[in-house]
Amino acid sequence: MNQGDIVWTPPADAVERTELGRYLRWLRSERGLDLDGYEALWRWSVTDLEEFWSSLWDFFQVRAHTPYERVLGSRAMPGAEWFPGARLNFAEHMLGRDDDLDAVAVVAHSQTREPLELAFGELRGQVARARAGLQRLGVREGDRVVAYLPNIPETLVAFLASASLGAIFATCPPEFGERSVLNRLGQLEPRLLLAVAGYRWGERLVDRREQVAAVREGLPSLEAVVQVPYASEELPDAVQWDELLAEEGPLEFEPLPFAHPLYVLFSSGTTGLPKAIVHGHGGILLEHQKNHALSWDLKPGDRLQWFTTTAWMMWNALVSTLLVRASIVMIDGNPVYPDLSYQWALAEETRPTMLGVSPAFAMACRKEGVDPGRRFDLSSIESIGAAGSPLPVEGFEWLYDQLGPDVLVNVGSGGTDICTGIVQGSPLLPVYAGEMAGRCLGVDVQSFSPEGKPVLGELGELVIAQPMPSMPVGLWNDPDGSRLHAAYFDHFPGVWRHGDWIMFTERGSSIVTGRSDATLNRGGVRLGTSEFYVVVEEIDEVLDSLVVHLDENDELILFVALREGVELDDELRARIATVLRTALSPRHAPDAIVAVPSIPRTLTGKKLELPVKNILTGADAKDVASKDALVDPSSLDAFVDYARVRA
Repeated sequence: MNQGDIVWTPPADAVERTELGRYLRWLRSERGLDLDGYEALWRWSVTDLEEFWSSLWDFFQVRAHTPYERVLGSRAMPGAEWFPGARLNFAEHMLGRDDDLDAVAVVAHSQTREPLELAFGELRGQVARARAGLQRLGVREGDRVVAYLPNIPETLVAFLASASLGAIFATCPPEFGERSVLNRLGQLEPRLLLAVAGYRWGERLVDRREQVAAVREGLPSLEAVVQVPYASEELPDAVQWDELLAEEGPLEFEPLPFAHPLYVLFSSGTTGLPKAIVHGHGGILLEHQKNHALSWDLKPGDRLQWFTTTAWMMWNALVSTLLVRASIVMIDGNPVYPDLSYQWALAEETRPTMLGVSPAFAMACRKEGVDPGRRFDLSSIESIGAAGSPLPVEGFEWLYDQLGPDVLVNVGSGGTDICTGIVQGSPLLPVYAGEMAGRCLGVDVQSFSPEGKPVLGELGELVIAQPMPSMPVGLWNDPDGSRLHAAYFDHFPGVWRHGDWIMFTERGSSIVTGRSDATLNRGGVRLGTSEFYVVVEEIDEVLDSLVVHLDENDELILFVALREGVELDDELRARIATVLRTALSPRHAPDAIVAVPSIPRTLTGKKLELPVKNILTGADAKDVASKDALVDPSSLDAFVDYARVRA
C-alpha cells in the first residue's frame, strides 16, 4: 500500500443511507439546491456561509426561544457575530426530547467501579436534580462551575446541569497535579468545584485528597465543593453528590444568546500559562450537530466509543454525540490495562458503530502484534475515527487488515481552539492511504505560503480564511481581544492561522505533518516532524522518538526511547541514520541520535517538540512545561541533563 492509494470507496447506496445523503436530499427539496457530490457541497458551504449555516439551523431543527435576526451580524475575523438575536441553550438539545426516554444514552466502563448504563430519561432526571442542587448552592448564570473529575457520567450530568443554568463549565482530569489544575481553573475564579477523592489506574488506587486540598486552597473564590463518590475515601467539608441530587426540580433551560459561554477549554500549557479558550452555546451546538451527523454519520441507534480524558476536546466531542441521539461509551482508567487489547475487547462488549482511536495507539497495536480483528467480534464497527496526530500509510493498512474492507477509516485533524475537525473523511469520499480525505463542511481551510498565498501540492501554514461559528467567542480575561488576536490573527491579518503544517493534493485530500512551530527548516527546506516518526518508529528497537532542529547551527537531533534491554550502540545509530537517509532524504539524517528513558508527552498524547527545543537552547524546564501535565513527569529530566552536557 502506498501514499494516496484508494483503500475504500463509498458504497453505491451511500447517498440513500447516510445522514449526509439525507441532508443533500433535504437541500434539494427544501432549498432547491442540487449539489453533485461532496466537493460541490463543500464549495457551496464556504461560498455562501449564511445560506449554509442557516440551512443547518433548519435541518437540525434548532430550538430557539427567540429567533435570530440574521445569520452573520459581522464577518470580521476576529469578532464575527453569528445569529444575533437568537436565544437558545445547548443542554436543551442534549436532553429536550420526549420520544426516546428509554433509549440508552451512556454506557460507562471504569477501573474504579462496576459498569453502568443510563437511558436518556434517567440522564434527564439526574440533570434536573443536579440543576436544582446547583441552584441551592447559589450557582447562577455566568458563574463558573469547575470539575476535577474523570470521564464518568457524573461529569456529564454536572456539565449539562451547569449549562442549563447558563453557568460556564471547565474540567481537569484527576491525573493532573495541583499546579496544572490551578494554572487552568484558577484563571476562571470558579464558584463551585466538583472533585473525586481518588481513582484506580489499572490495579493501582490513586489517592487525590492532598491534591484536592491544595486546589481548594488555591481557589479563594470557591463557595462550595461537591464530592463525587468514586473511591472509598471522603473529602472533608464537602457536599456529597447524593446531597446535590437529593431534591427534584424542573428540567428547565435558561434562554441564552448564541455566543453565551458554554465551556472553557485549555491549550496544552506546555509553554506558559494555558490559554483559556471560551466556546459558546450556539457555535458548539451547530458545529457538533454538523460534524457528528454529516462527517461521522452518527444517528439514533448508533454508538460512539472513543477513549478520552476530560483534559482533551475529544471529551466535549464525545458527549455531544447525544445531540444526534446516539449513545456513548465513557471509559475511565488506564486505556492499555491489562494490555493493548483492552479497548478492542471493550468494543466487542459495548458494540459501537464508530470506534475512535489515536494514531499512536493504532501504531502501537500494529508494532506489538495485537490482532483484534481475529481475537474479537468487531462486526458492529462501521467506521473508525482517528485524530490527535497523523496516521501513516502503515496504519491504514493495519486497520483495514484487522477490520476488513467495508469499514470507513475516517482520519481527521482539528483542534481545541475550534473544538472540531478542520479536515477529515466523509461517508461520500474515498479513503486515501496516509491522507485525510477532504475539507470539513463550512471550513474554508487552505494552505498558505509564508507570503500568505494559497498553495497546492506543497507544505504551507494551515489557515481558515472565513469565520465559522465554533471559533472561540474569546479568551478568558482578554477584554480587548488582544491575546486572541495575537494567538490566531497576527500572522495573516483577518485570517485564522491554526499552527499546523499542511499540504493539499489536487484531489482535495490533505496531509498534516505536524505543528508549524516545530517544523524543521534545514538548509532552507521545510520538513514535517511526522515524517521522521513514521520511519524511525518502524524500527523494532525504537518505541518512541522526538526530533528537534536547532536553527543557530542547523543541527538536527533525534531522541529515541528504546525497548527494555536495548542499547543505542554505533550499529543501531548507523542503522537509524541509514533508514532515514534512504526512506526520506539525506537532509533527514540527524547530526546526533540520543537515547532517553521516555519521550515527553502531554496527557492528550502530544509530543513536546517546542519545549524540548527551548530547553536545548537554554530555557529552564520549569518555564517551558508543567511536569504534572505530562504522562511521565520525569520525562524532561534527560533533556535537561543533555542540555547541561552540551553547554
